[in-house]
Amino acid sequence: MRTYLYLLSLPAAALCAVLPRQTPSALAAADISSFKPFTFFASAAYCPPSTTKTWTCGGDCDALADFIPRATGGDGTVVQFWFVGYHPPLDSIVVAHQGTNPDKILPVVVDADAFLEDLDPEMFPGLPDGVKAHQGFQDAHALTASDVKTAVLDTMSQFNTSNIVLSSHSLGAAISMLDALYLKLNLPEGTNFKFVGYGTPRVGNQAFADFVDSQLPDLTRINNKQDPVPIVPGRFLGFRHPSGEVHISSSGQFLSCDTQDDTATGCIDDTEGNIFDSSLGDHSGPYDGVVIGNCDDDT
Repeated sequence: MRTYLYLLSLPAAALCAVLPRQTPSALAAADISSFKPFTFFASAAYCPPSTTKTWTCGGDCDALADFIPRATGGDGTVVQFWFVGYHPPLDSIVVAHQGTNPDKILPVVVDADAFLEDLDPEMFPGLPDGVKAHQGFQDAHALTASDVKTAVLDTMSQFNTSNIVLSSHSLGAAISMLDALYLKLNLPEGTNFKFVGYGTPRVGNQAFADFVDSQLPDLTRINNKQDPVPIVPGRFLGFRHPSGEVHISSSGQFLSCDTQDDTATGCIDDTEGNIFDSSLGDHSGPYDGVVIGNCDDDT
């Protein structure tokens, strides 16, 4: 652990080659507002299945009153909470996984399981050579993958839609990124995928990031200010983010960053060179006014 923290403290320029730097563009107010439903879904995933099953999880559920839950699961300890359902305003199936607190996820991403391993070819058929992902995240994903796929297929059939949204926070976002790729490779051709992750850690290597970019072009990773989670595991360990970063600056501006692990001024890899520049409190938000993870269920 001490070695990892030392390496994480090194400047980014000392760890890898500097990528092209371009000025990120600021998102318009309408674009920022369009993320709000996904933020509420990611937050609702922290609520126990007893409440997401009946969609009585308090403010997050109230904000998405039209949502129709179809399947829920997890125990919040060994298996992260998760739910699948249909959201009529988006004409989409929504899949969300529970995240965790930053003081719990940081040890997960830098300790024993923070190494890259091949993905299971039976779960991820047709992968190019060299695609690897964080072993701990793979293990967490495998616990729910089959149940989620079954629920998604049932919901697709019932509501006659081919649109799938995956929206989660923290550890849940890492699981959801693997879920998105897993479902993309195992569901009928023509299924449409949208991924919105909040405080997403790095999940895989360069080949993984490239493959995700090719398979999931509608992918957004929203990082809040000085959140430490999106900069781990380190790039010096071979990890790489796919494209799609939106960074919320210290002033609250939403900046769209163009490249994988973008080092342009204002993107998180520029403003936060190591975890000692970070703030654990930023991991939960707020994301356009929403603090993720404070389930206020009615039970």
